[in-house]
Amino acid sequence: MNQGALAGIKVVDLSRLLPGPYCSMILADHGARVIAVEDRRYGAEGLFLSPVYRNKEHMTLDLKTVEGKEIFWKLVSDADVLLEGFRPGVMDRLGIGYEAVSAKNPGIVYCSITGYGQDGPMRDVAGHDANYLSYSAVLGLIGEADRPPSIPGVQFADIAGGGMSAAMGILLALVARQRTGRGQYVDISMTDSMFAMLPVAQMFHQLLGQVPERGRTMLSHRYACYSTYDTADGRSISIGAVENRFWRKLCDILGVPEYIGLQYDEARRQEIKDRLAEIFKAKTLADWESLLAREDVCMGPVLNLVEALDSDLFKERGMVVTVEKENGATTRALGVPVKLSDTPGAVRTYPAAFGEHTKKLLMELGFTPEQADELEKKGVV
Repeated sequence: MNQGALAGIKVVDLSRLLPGPYCSMILADHGARVIAVEDRRYGAEGLFLSPVYRNKEHMTLDLKTVEGKEIFWKLVSDADVLLEGFRPGVMDRLGIGYEAVSAKNPGIVYCSITGYGQDGPMRDVAGHDANYLSYSAVLGLIGEADRPPSIPGVQFADIAGGGMSAAMGILLALVARQRTGRGQYVDISMTDSMFAMLPVAQMFHQLLGQVPERGRTMLSHRYACYSTYDTADGRSISIGAVENRFWRKLCDILGVPEYIGLQYDEARRQEIKDRLAEIFKAKTLADWESLLAREDVCMGPVLNLVEALDSDLFKERGMVVTVEKENGATTRALGVPVKLSDTPGAVRTYPAAFGEHTKKLLMELGFTPEQADELEKKGVV
């Protein structure tokens, strides 16, 4: 039975909220054993994002206590990966920084996710997703021209900048360990990662000598061929007809062949956008989807979450799966996007509840049930 490409890899995850847990979810989906560790005081904050704890075990632990530190060392003694998301210096102050851990476990891949990195002038500055997008020049490109930038409803810096970049860094370090026998330190800055997502903006800046402006770039509403439009029923449609062959087909279908040769004409740019807005406003989204979905015009209906969950696209691609709990309860989960032919990832278990596996893991580490109960009474776990 396939257990995933990372079967046999043990991950101890001390992070919380979204970036680190999303990273360890990726690793868990592909077979790694992930033990998530959090102080139980966090449990009452209402910030435990249950969906990203699928395929994991979760235990509570106070790393500031002597007993908690001893349990930590037992957990990481044979771990392949340690993941944390505290501010720079916190792990060192706790006595469990990279140097201390690697001295006892030289093969450990130790990954830290922060907003601005382990060094540099902003290492100690607090921040959240919108701030990382701001400093990286990404947020300044999101939204309509002549209006304030729009904070996206998806946490791109946390998920892509933090979670995905960390997973990539960890996997690279694990591959390197196969050659060297040693682990290494992985420093992930969410702001660095978002800044690295600007190659297209940089290319246009180099070509045109202009600073890219929100809502005015080639791939952001400047031209009619790459924009969004309202429909008759208050919905929206996206058009991505960048290449002229797609634009030509779209113009023919919409009955405006006179615009085929004017795709990027600056003088008539607004005229063309206004005309297409008028045309799209005349039919419902369903009408447009029926008319355009199978044509080579690069269109997409702007769906909401429920519509996407119910769509045949994601069901047939295995991106919406049903997970069952031991008591028979079920939940729909987002599937695994990276498809491997021989060692595919999978959503195998219902998301772990906060602290659900604490006692089980303590006994696995050699503690008796009575000792586990005593540790709980003392607030260590």
